[in-house]
Amino acid sequence: MNQEIAPTRSGHLDVDGQKVWWEYHGDGKREAVCLLNGLAMHTKAWYGFLPMLSDAYDVVLYDFLGQGQSSQDDVPYSIPQFARHLTLILDEVGQERVHLMGISYGGFIALDFARMYQERLHTMTLSGILLSHEKLFQMYQDISLRFYRGSEEAFALYTHYMYEKIFGEDFAAAIPPEQMEAMRQRFFDRYVGARHCLIRLTEAQDPFFAALDANLPGYRAIATPTLMIVGGQDRAIPLWQQRKIFELLPSTRWEEVPGCGHVVYLEKPKHFFGMIRRFMESRSLDFEYPG
Repeated sequence: MNQEIAPTRSGHLDVDGQKVWWEYHGDGKREAVCLLNGLAMHTKAWYGFLPMLSDAYDVVLYDFLGQGQSSQDDVPYSIPQFARHLTLILDEVGQERVHLMGISYGGFIALDFARMYQERLHTMTLSGILLSHEKLFQMYQDISLRFYRGSEEAFALYTHYMYEKIFGEDFAAAIPPEQMEAMRQRFFDRYVGARHCLIRLTEAQDPFFAALDANLPGYRAIATPTLMIVGGQDRAIPLWQQRKIFELLPSTRWEEVPGCGHVVYLEKPKHFFGMIRRFMESRSLDFEYPG
């Protein structure tokens, strides 16, 4: 299926001496939804899910610096910078406003986009994300960085630790061992020679959280209807951490999907994308979803 999908328009934006890869799937005559990557994702990782949206919406995708076809220089990255890149892409494709969906790392970019450019949003969906100072999250980040900066053997070990952390029990149990090993090998092959990208993307979270207290008034001012879809078995970002966003943003709906881990969109895609479609159609937190 993925081989049959190709963007209608695509290209690189030259921004501050670096190249940001973007894709537009659609004819520009409909509302658009932007799917924001997780830390180790790239635009093509969304291709298998596009048919769940493309009959009703255009789709915007882009690689953050350090991902996919964007520049991968070993320089500091910035989450507000990634949010600004989206405004430039929307200008490039002629979309004034967008429905924004950020999962995991992409949720940080979504939150800063909403804080800085709320007027360009229809709706926002978040999944597997936090917006508070948490010691356990800092410890999780620190040990990930140790794996990234270590030997190739340590990095190979991380591929086991990573999947153990993000999947729900039923989803992990349903994956044949050889398929799981193939997933680990693809991740290892993609990043073993570019671990600086994972390091720089992870390090960008430090200034994001350092500025959190100063930016809280801006986050609290986000009136955009926001849907939080959380996995009941998320161990990467536990529900008690995610719940604090629900209590912080003034216009938010909480939807827990039992049995899912950190990547609800991957574990139960029909439920996940069916729900956000209803949400985007209604632009209201009062939408009904029977799924």
